[in-house]
Amino acid sequence: MRKLLSILSLSLLTLVAYAAPNINKIDPPFWYTGMKNPELQLMVYGPGIGDASVAVDYPGVSLSSTVKLESPNYLIVYLRLEEEVQPGTVKLTFTQDKKKLVKEYELKARERKPYERMGFDSSDALYLVMPDRFANGNPDNDHIAGMKEYKVDRNDPNARHGGDLAGIEQNLDYFGDLGITALWFTPVLENNMKGGSYHGYATTDYYKVDPRFGTNEEYRSLIAKSHDKGIKVVMDMIFNHNGVDHPWIEDMPSKDFFNYPDHKNNFVQTSFKLTPHVDPYASKYDFVQMNDGWFVTSMPDLNQRNPHVYRYLVQNSFWWIEYSDIDGIRMDTYPYADYDAMSNWMKELNDEYPNFNVVGEIWVTEPAYTAWWQKDSKLSAPRNSNLKTVMDFTFFDKINQALQEETDGYFRGLNKVYNTFVYDFLYEDPEYVLTFFENHDTDRFLAETDRLDLLKQAATVLLTTRRIPQIYYGTEIMMNGVKHRSDGYVRKDFPGGWAGDEQNLLKPENRTGIQKESYDFFRTLLNWRKGNDVIAKGSMVQFMPQHGVYVYARQYNGKTVVVMVNGKDEPVTLPLKYYTEILSGHTQGKEILSGQTVTLGEELQLVKRQCMVLEIL
Repeated sequence: MRKLLSILSLSLLTLVAYAAPNINKIDPPFWYTGMKNPELQLMVYGPGIGDASVAVDYPGVSLSSTVKLESPNYLIVYLRLEEEVQPGTVKLTFTQDKKKLVKEYELKARERKPYERMGFDSSDALYLVMPDRFANGNPDNDHIAGMKEYKVDRNDPNARHGGDLAGIEQNLDYFGDLGITALWFTPVLENNMKGGSYHGYATTDYYKVDPRFGTNEEYRSLIAKSHDKGIKVVMDMIFNHNGVDHPWIEDMPSKDFFNYPDHKNNFVQTSFKLTPHVDPYASKYDFVQMNDGWFVTSMPDLNQRNPHVYRYLVQNSFWWIEYSDIDGIRMDTYPYADYDAMSNWMKELNDEYPNFNVVGEIWVTEPAYTAWWQKDSKLSAPRNSNLKTVMDFTFFDKINQALQEETDGYFRGLNKVYNTFVYDFLYEDPEYVLTFFENHDTDRFLAETDRLDLLKQAATVLLTTRRIPQIYYGTEIMMNGVKHRSDGYVRKDFPGGWAGDEQNLLKPENRTGIQKESYDFFRTLLNWRKGNDVIAKGSMVQFMPQHGVYVYARQYNGKTVVVMVNGKDEPVTLPLKYYTEILSGHTQGKEILSGQTVTLGEELQLVKRQCMVLEIL
């Protein structure tokens, strides 16, 4: 009996030893010919695949190297694609213990020339959408079998609510009517995390749309239909971290894929203090904690200094550009990732797609800090981030303060907004600064009020100054909320996005008087702004606030637009003598918000908190 068991055991071991290679997945799932960089990294997943050898059989494709990692269940394969390589199916032969497996890997033709990919710019107005909270177009994908435990409960601000890509697609005409030219979705990639991770910032698969939002093809289709309506799409990406339930954490390819990989015994959280990047006296301790510490326990910090991690992330961004036809990228937590790696990524991306655009989230409210990060900034020279667009948290901070105060003759109220633009000399290109007064991580501008007069002022300045503007979903219908308990309170569902909602504010006939007034205000300003070169390309002249009124002008090719914002809670009689240099010789202006013609005499009457946008005639 023992002899028989020994023979059976030996036979079993022999079968295991000579089992054919087993491959579960290859990232990226396919690639494109004609890329500037001839190198292609394949991340191969499979039990014991790390011991396999690889052979390639395809004209114009050769094997550069294979990299065996600490885990035997991964193998990195580097291929070289020659310039003349044609689209087709590459045969990859994996040999392991004398057994062979042939995998077919597709090379596709690029659908557009790289210089034809035109990113978002100052002619655009971005609309930030959180897909889970906008509209539920397909209730059938609310519950996906096999995913980690989560719940769909609209009464719980921190649960999933069921919004999806189908809901966005079904409402593209809403965005078109409003005057939006670009949609920015919070991340749509798979977040197969316990609890659901409705916000999307804990990626568990870099090449797969979360099935609760839809499929890869549905994402691609949504973008194509958006383009048909003249609307661009910006993809939210995260290079700094992924989700703790990502396969790379459950079976770590190598410990140096992550910073502080021994997170269960030695968890180190980032300080969230970004100053060590620019501080000439920064200690190594402060820099390393900020740069390498994990964002939270559920978001492991990726090590972009690892060349294999770096190449994986770069290729992923290029793949989504080619596959889905996105028009831009918003990079989350930009300064938390390795500076040199991000700079190299941006250089590669700018070289490949010279007219594309990326905006980095840099959450510091000092303009010198933000400007330091912009491409070609003299403040950071000789280093260069190569990042075209930075996010203007200074404006966000100051306008939220300013409109809670009356404007005086010194530093209160709109003087703070004026001073924001004073520091534009720090920026290499102020037209490539993305600005906003609220987003998914902040209190809503209205907080828990309904001050439409203040909202109008914030929107007027946002949409007429020398910036790329971004508004947050629902702002136009006066959605409010604060983060006093959790982020979910500033990420409420858009009324009408779900069947059975008591209110459907996606339809104009259902809006109350004040909601209609707000929507119509945004609609008027956004549609007037669309295609308006004075706003997109014009120079800017601003005047120190006088009598509580902030005035500035945009000028281009002989045309002038003058904006006046009354920062007082009372009517103001404004002498126009201060503005002779922009009004001289002109006696009338068309007021965009009201449609009326305004006479420009010696003075102008403004009611309390009024804003005027005048096309000078």
